[in-house]
Order: sequence, then structure tokens, then C-alpha cells
Amino acid sequence: MKALPVKDTYTDEDVAAILEGGKPLNKLTSADFDDGLLIVRLFLGLSKDQFTGVLTDALGPGGSGLKRYKADPGYYRAALVEQGLLDAMMLEVNKPLHWTDTVVERLRSGRGSAISGQKRGRSAEDFAEDVIREVFGEGNYQVRATFTGRAGAPAKCDFAIPSAANPRIVIESKGFAATGSKMSDVLGDVNAIIKAKRGDTTFLFFTDGLTWKQRQSDLRKLISYQNEGDIARIYTQSMVEQFREDLITLKAECGL
Repeated sequence: MKALPVKDTYTDEDVAAILEGGKPLNKLTSADFDDGLLIVRLFLGLSKDQFTGVLTDALGPGGSGLKRYKADPGYYRAALVEQGLLDAMMLEVNKPLHWTDTVVERLRSGRGSAISGQKRGRSAEDFAEDVIREVFGEGNYQVRATFTGRAGAPAKCDFAIPSAANPRIVIESKGFAATGSKMSDVLGDVNAIIKAKRGDTTFLFFTDGLTWKQRQSDLRKLISYQNEGDIARIYTQSMVEQFREDLITLKAECGL
């Protein structure tokens, strides 16, 4: 893992380096490959059983071991990328560390994946806020606010710009490496915002992009909201530059 370079974004070549360890395919052993898969699983934050199920579903019939990888390395890596691996690598490698992270990991080992999901969700929110703060400046937005929408209807959102009392832009940020029940809450939160927001309020949705493969029905629903104009745009963390550019454009259009 220490050999993995620190980069703003990662590509298929980096995934190959993890799985193959710099060895030619004819020299790659099952032990080497299993080590690579373990690193991939850690990036995705999945248990062994969860990862096995996700990988089997992504690859389809034919196994998921070294023999399958050697038969078609590109297809195998693409299946991993579809699980949000590149976003997960970028997030973890570039995440600022604090001594509390070690303590949280100890707690996580005793309480399971729920804390991991909560932590990743907050990481997605923090990631989005860094960009929002850069564009609008401190004090020109509200965090985890209940904004006032049409006919005075209230709804909760992660960010209201410039304020909850007069939101021209509302942003919801969700980390998807969470339990199924928590992930199901996403559509409820989104529906509440769509129902309450005024016609002149732009709704943006920001996510870490993880585990979409397991929640395709939710993804299709969110995309349908975007296609219908209820959500102006959906972003993953790999789209951070587009997120920043769109916020700059909206800031000018709204006179903020």
C-alpha cells in the first residue's frame, strides 16, 4: 500500500498495479492476487462476505479468482471500477488524518460497519463543503439547515446558499458506504427537498459515488429526477472540478 502513489485521481493502471504488484501475468500467483483484492476490499470498506457477493454479481458467472482475472484483466478491473473503487482510492489517500481517526477505527472494529458508513457520509459532506467554502466564502452558506421552500414549506438539506431563509441553491451530500436502511433514507431526503423547494431554487446532489452497483434502483430514481429537472445535477467526488465550475456559474447567475 505504501508503494501506491499519492494522486488527485486514479485510473485503471493504478488498479492493475494493486492487483498485479508489477508482475507479468504469467508470474502472478494466487497469493499475490489475493493480497491485491484485500487492498481493494479495504478501499471499498467492505467485509469479506460483502465483497465476495459484490464481486460475484459484478463479474457474472465464471468465478472471481486469479484464473478469471488472467482470462480478461480489463473486464475484471472495469467491474471493480464500477463499484466506485477509483473514487474510494482518491478519497482515502487524500483524506487529511487526525489522531482521532485511529480512535474511531478502534471503535469501528468493535461496532461493525455502521460507524464506517457514518464516517464516510461525513467525509462526503466535508469534501463538498471545502468546494462550497472556496466558491462562496465563509458565512455565505448554512450547513445542515432546515430551509424554507414554497408556501413556507420546510425541508432539511446539507447546504443552503446563501441562507436557509432564502435558498437559491440547496445541496444534499451523501456517502453511500452505509447500511441498506441508511441508504434507503436517501430517496426520502431527496423527495422532501424536491417537494419543498421553490422553482427558482437549484438543487444539486453530491455523493462519494460508492456502492452504486448494489443500489441500482436508487440510482435510476435519482437519475430520473435529474432528467426531469428536479435535481439540476448529480456529482461524484471524481467530478469535483465540474462541481466547482457549476457553483461559480450559479453564483454569478444568482448574483450571490
